[in-house]
Amino acid sequence: MINRKKAHTYAMALISILIVSALEGCSSPPKNESLSMTGIYFDTVVQIEVWDAQQTILDECEEICAQYEQLLSPTIETSEVSKINQAQGAPVTVSDETAQLIRLGIEYGEISQGKFDITIASATNLWDFRDNKEKEIPYAEALSEAVSHINYHSVKVDGNTVTLTDPEAKIDLGGIAKGYIADKLKEYLKNQGVEHALINLGGNMLALGGRPDGSDFRIGIQEPFAADGTVLTNLSISDKSVVSSGNYERYFEKDGIIYHHILDPDTGYPVQNNLYQVTIISDSSVQGDALSTTCYALGLEAGMELIQNTDGVEAVFVTDDLEVHKTL
Repeated sequence: MINRKKAHTYAMALISILIVSALEGCSSPPKNESLSMTGIYFDTVVQIEVWDAQQTILDECEEICAQYEQLLSPTIETSEVSKINQAQGAPVTVSDETAQLIRLGIEYGEISQGKFDITIASATNLWDFRDNKEKEIPYAEALSEAVSHINYHSVKVDGNTVTLTDPEAKIDLGGIAKGYIADKLKEYLKNQGVEHALINLGGNMLALGGRPDGSDFRIGIQEPFAADGTVLTNLSISDKSVVSSGNYERYFEKDGIIYHHILDPDTGYPVQNNLYQVTIISDSSVQGDALSTTCYALGLEAGMELIQNTDGVEAVFVTDDLEVHKTL
């Protein structure tokens, strides 16, 4: 678990070096300069950069992140998601936001024909990809039992009431929560009159407009298994979302086999195919979140076919020979 207080203090100290001159003597920077915030939420680094905006807007962005974390985190015992998972099939009343996101999760379960499943938690709970842990592969019997409780059809939403018809089922919204929150942050910034911003939720990149000078944002796609910051290819975006999923993000290697965090709902084991990464370019970050996981699970051919039949969405696939395949 990341030490939020230390990480947040350190990150904010670095950011303050970059923006201190912009803050001195004024409540907002000149239009060609930006303000930034960095924090630790959802066990990941959140960075937001805005142009022609006041500090109070960034402060509210932090509050929005904190509020959603308290609703959606499966590791916070008092969150609404945790309450659903602890209810053993009893109905749980949740907020509008949590109910909406669960409905979206069910919808993407249908679109992906079960390759994306918000009840994957019973399997993910058996895996631990943290760096400071001894790497162990779950017992086959335990995974088989977990898989028997993975079925998004067991999630029923009636208004703001959520019920798991399988008392042993558990939901994990991690596959779409960051995208959903990024979309909400963009909506808030837009309502505040912000025209140029870049939101980064642990690699979920979402642009509000382009740069103030009229140019696009340049987003680099990480080369799988290379040092952080090694760019395989670049994308130019304006007012778009870029979301990547890959087997190099959270993984460990044992006996020559890579075990990563994208699990197959049918087996509980990591998806095995010839893909290293999928990047989705779309208007909606929550859509990019769900489709990047789905397309990775489907593989290159079926994944590309899904994107080609989805309006307003493009994708970049990286195979295990580092070949780049684009629908652009």
